[in-house]
Amino acid sequence: MPQIGWLEILAVVIIAILVLGPKEFPIALKKIGSYIGKIKNTFSSFQREISSATNEIESEEKIPEDEDLKKKDKSND
Repeated sequence: MPQIGWLEILAVVIIAILVLGPKEFPIALKKIGSYIGKIKNTFSSFQREISSATNEIESEEKIPEDEDLKKKDKSND
């Protein structure tokens, strides 16, 4: 996976300032930041949902195992 260094970031910023102009550049940065924030929130909520679903599945799988252990303990008594 390619890595982006400081020189490349600086080049992109300079080109963006030249293309957009100094007045529009901060507005564009705010929009990009809000989009990135929305994407992060979406991925975070998706990850939480997947995690909770897997936890539910794991807990449902443990219930029969616990019942089997209880039955074995009762039969040993």
